[in-house]
Amino acid sequence: MTDGATLYIDGKWTGAADGAVFEVQDPSSDVAFGVASAGGAADARAALNAATAALPAWSRTTAYERSEILVRAHRLLNERAEALAQLMTREQGKPLRMARAEVRYAGDFLLWFAEEAKRVYGMTIPSARADQRFTVLRQPVGVVAAITPWNYPISMITRKVAPAIAAGCTTVLKPAEQTPLCAVAVFEILHEAGLPAGVANLVTAADPAPVSDVWLDAPAVRKLTFTGSTEVGKHLAARAAGSMKRVSMELGGHAPFLVFDDADVEHAAKGAALVKYLNTGQACICPNRIYVQRPNVEAFTELFTTRVAKLKVGAGTTDGVTVGPLIDGAAMQKMQRQVEDAVAKGARLLTGGSPVRPEGLTGQNFFAPTVIADVTPEMLIYREETFGPIAAIIGFDDESQAVTMANDTHYGLASYVYTDDLRRATRVTEALRFGMVGLNDINPTSAAAPFGGVGESGTGREGGPTGIDEYLDVKVIGAAV
Repeated sequence: MTDGATLYIDGKWTGAADGAVFEVQDPSSDVAFGVASAGGAADARAALNAATAALPAWSRTTAYERSEILVRAHRLLNERAEALAQLMTREQGKPLRMARAEVRYAGDFLLWFAEEAKRVYGMTIPSARADQRFTVLRQPVGVVAAITPWNYPISMITRKVAPAIAAGCTTVLKPAEQTPLCAVAVFEILHEAGLPAGVANLVTAADPAPVSDVWLDAPAVRKLTFTGSTEVGKHLAARAAGSMKRVSMELGGHAPFLVFDDADVEHAAKGAALVKYLNTGQACICPNRIYVQRPNVEAFTELFTTRVAKLKVGAGTTDGVTVGPLIDGAAMQKMQRQVEDAVAKGARLLTGGSPVRPEGLTGQNFFAPTVIADVTPEMLIYREETFGPIAAIIGFDDESQAVTMANDTHYGLASYVYTDDLRRATRVTEALRFGMVGLNDINPTSAAAPFGGVGESGTGREGGPTGIDEYLDVKVIGAAV
C-alpha cells in the first residue's frame, strides 16, 4: 500500500477515483498523523463489481481451502500484534493494554471461523412419501456489505469478514471514518494470507453516505452487517428492506448492572469499575445504570467511587493510563449535557464531572471518570446511552423492582447480575430481557459465544456456533426417486 492509497479493490491497493484524501487524527493530540483515501460512489461500485465477479469461484472453493487462508491470517495477525495495538491506540485512543487485548480478540475470530468453515453441515429429512427424499443444504448468501465502527476498529472487522469468508461469501467493507488505517492493516494481512482478488474489498471514506447508498441500493448485495448506533442502524435496515437484504445489526446498549444485598460488594464494585470505564466507556456493553440494593448502596458507592477516583486519564501510550480520550467533541458535549442535567435534577456528583487536560497533551477530548448517585428516571442519563466515562448509581428495594427497572429500556444488549444466591441468579438472569447476561462476571463475550441483543440493540448474532449462520442461506431439495 502506498501512502494514502487505502482502497483495496479486486486484490489491489488504490486511491479514490477522484483522488480525494482525508487526514487521520490522533484523538489524544488532535494532530493528524496519516492520510486515507476518501472513497465515494464510484469506488463503492468498483468494489461491489469485484466482489460480484469473485463470488462464483469463491463460493465453490472447499471449506478446507477457506479455512487455511483464515489460519494463515490468524498467524500473521499474531506476528504483528504489537504493531497493530500501537496503531490502534494512536488512531482510536484506547489505552495500549486494551488495544493489545482487542488484537487478541480479533485473532480469535479468524481462528474460530477457520474451524467453523468445516462444520457447515447439511441434513436429510425423512419424507411421508416412499418415493421422495429431502436434502437440506446451507449455501453462501452472496455478496456481503459490512460497515464497522471506530470503538473496536480491528475486532469488529474480523468478527464480520471471517465468517463471511468461511461461509464462501465475498465482501465489501467500509470502516469508520475515524479509524481507516486499522482496517487497512487488517486487509494487508488478508492479502498476504492469500485471499483471492475480489473476495474482500475495502473502501475507506470521509463521508459514509455515498458508499453505503451504492451498496444499500444494489440488488447484488444480499446481506448487510452493521455495528454502530441504533439511530443509524434503523436507517440502514429500512433501506436494506427495499431489496429484502438479510441484515444483522449490533446496535446501542443501555446495560443495567444489578448488585443484590447478598453479593460480595467489593467484588461487585471492582467489576463495575472495570467494565464501566472499559475503552473510556465507549463500548456497547458498558453498564449505563448501576442498581444497588439499599442495604449495600452506601458501601458499594464508597468502594466504587474510591476506585474511579484513582483512574488515570491520558494518552493510551502512557504507562498506567486506563482512561483515554473520547472520540470527538460531540462525545464531550454529550458527557457534559448528561452530568449537568442529572445534577440540576437532584443527582449527587461524587467525583469527576468535567473535562480534563492531561499534562503535555493538546487533545480536547478528555473527560474525567465520573460517578453520579441518586439518579432517577427523569434524568437523561437514565434513558440515553452514555458511551463515555460516567457511572450512574441507583438504589432499589427488592428483586422484583430491580428486574422491572433493569428492563425499563428500549435497548437489550448486555446486562450484569451480582448475587451469591443460586436461585435468585436463575430467576433474574432468565427475567432480564437482554441478549447477554454476565453473572458475577464482567466479560460475557468470546469468539466462541454468540454476541448480540434484542429490542433496539439489534438483530442477529456474531461469533459462536451461530455466527456463521448469518452468512448462509438454507436450501431444501425434494427429489422423487
